[in-house]
Formats: sequence, structure tokens, C-alpha cells
Amino acid sequence: MAEITTNIKPKLRIIDMTKRYKNGDGVEHINLDVYPGELVTMLGPSGCGKTTILRTIGGFLDIDDGDITIDGQSIALLSPEKRPTAMVFQSYNLWPHMSIYENLAFGMKLRKVPKEQMNQQILEMLKMVGMIGSEKKFPSQLSGGQQQRIAIARSLLLKPEVLLLDEPFSALDAKIRVQMREELIRIQQELGITVVFVTHDQEEAMAISHRIVVMNKGVFEQVGTPIEIYDHPVTRFVADFIGEMNFMETPDGIRAVRPESLSLSRGSQGDLHGHIRTIMVLGHYAEVNVQCGDAVIKCNVQRDQMAGWAVGDEVSLSYTKEQFFATETVE
Repeated sequence: MAEITTNIKPKLRIIDMTKRYKNGDGVEHINLDVYPGELVTMLGPSGCGKTTILRTIGGFLDIDDGDITIDGQSIALLSPEKRPTAMVFQSYNLWPHMSIYENLAFGMKLRKVPKEQMNQQILEMLKMVGMIGSEKKFPSQLSGGQQQRIAIARSLLLKPEVLLLDEPFSALDAKIRVQMREELIRIQQELGITVVFVTHDQEEAMAISHRIVVMNKGVFEQVGTPIEIYDHPVTRFVADFIGEMNFMETPDGIRAVRPESLSLSRGSQGDLHGHIRTIMVLGHYAEVNVQCGDAVIKCNVQRDQMAGWAVGDEVSLSYTKEQFFATETVE
């Protein structure tokens, strides 16, 4: 996705924010600026603190220290319903006893939106999410992907300054998940809305984000565009968590090489030497695992370049790009 220019004021600011739980877990001294129209993804393994941060933005958790502002105004002491935010959960949270129309109208009625205006906005939003004709249905009559579309529509009808998404697609099957990512990108770009998205799926984060915040144990490991995160990971954790990476020990530290940066050849010319252990054809490319001493090195090779190669063949590996992590930075 295109990068967001940062010569304008942030829409959302998290300023030296701390939230601790009674067991000692949580996050400390969190600082992040999110700009208007930007989609920022909090990415990391379970328990790293990403959902904690999202819930403090939405007001579902009180902060212990610091501040959170939207358009320069502090929201830290506001209840969730009084914040200019809306949250979409993994579990959809639709009212099962209400029709789709009633689900969409619920929040608007609380805000005393005139009925004619409400009807028009609901129809426009249903059209945007591709759910025209579902007004009289109930949530149980919709698929998971359709329910999540309605959940997103319901949040957008509240016209939030910042839309918060907490692993919204993780309960869906793989094909529907990809479709929903595409729909989210389309809607976000069409409305120009500011979004904070939480996921543990690095492929999902790479696909939808303007910027990614990679988290580990309550700490920001790296903040950057998907390309920056992938091509220039600043820690071994980021290198290992984003995409696939081969790690090779050297006397001075760890050399990291991505599978697509490796090429196979015969003879002794190359950076590494070994024999082919396995070949797995995965669509347009083949994943080749090469035994190099005690290490198994994975490389991705175009399928049409695999003709003539077989398990057990002696090979040399050459790499075009590498990352190096000094011993003292290796966790």
C-alpha cells in the first residue's frame, strides 16, 4: 500500500502510555503516532501486548500512566461510548435477536439520528460492504464473513475518527480471510478512515498495512512500512517473525538470509555447500532444503529452474542479500 506522508498532525497519539495488570504483565512507556487516513497494524505473538494497547485506545481498559489523544484532545478519561472510536471484535458481537437492520440502527438510535437519515446511511453502508438485501435477515442466517462485514458496517456508521479492529478475520477460513482483507483495504481507501488493526498473522499485516508495529513481550521491536520491516529487520526477532529466514552462526554473530535470496548451482563456486535434502513444489516455485553441515538451509527456486535437480545432489548456494546480527543482540 502507498505510504502516508507525515508532514501533518497525527490523528491518534499514544504518549508514554503504561498499562499494567495485577500479575505484572502489560505494556510500559508506549509511544506511537498514527496519521489521518493511515492503516497501522499492531503485529506480534499472543500475549505481546497488542490487544492491550488497542483496548486502551477504545476505552475498554484504563491506563495507569501517560495519555492518549485524538486530534489533539485527550480521551484517556472518557468511557468507550464517548470516545470518537469504534471497535470491531473477532467474535462479531452482533445481537442475535435483532435483524441486520436493527443491529446497524442500534447505535444510531442512541445518538438520535433522524430516521430518514438513518435509513439512507444504512443502505449506503450495506452497499459499500456488499450486503444490500440482508436488512431483514438475522445474524444466524449469514456466514462468518458476511457477519464480519455487518460488524464493520455497524462500526463505520458511527463515523469514528479511528476504527479499531481486534483480529477481526482470524475466525474465518483462509479464502474468506483474503477476501475480507481486500474488502477492508477498499473500504479504508474509499473512506480515508484512520485504522488501527491488531493481528498475529504476519502475512495479513504485510498485505494491508501502511505501517507495521512489530511487538514482543510488551516492547516495540520495530515500526516501519511492510517493505522496511521485511527488507531491513532491526532485530533477530523481527527477522524471524516476518516471513521466512535462514539463520547461520558465524564467529561474530548470526548471518540471516531469506530463502528467495539464495540460488542453487553445481560445482564448488558459492557461499555454502551441501546436498539436497528435500524438494517440495509449491505452485510456481519449489522449496528446496539443503543440508549444509549441521544446518538445513531453505531456498525458494522458480519451478522451471528445478529441471534436472534431485534429492541427494551436491549443490552450492549463493546469496544476493544478507542481514547480520552481532552476537550481543541475539536473544
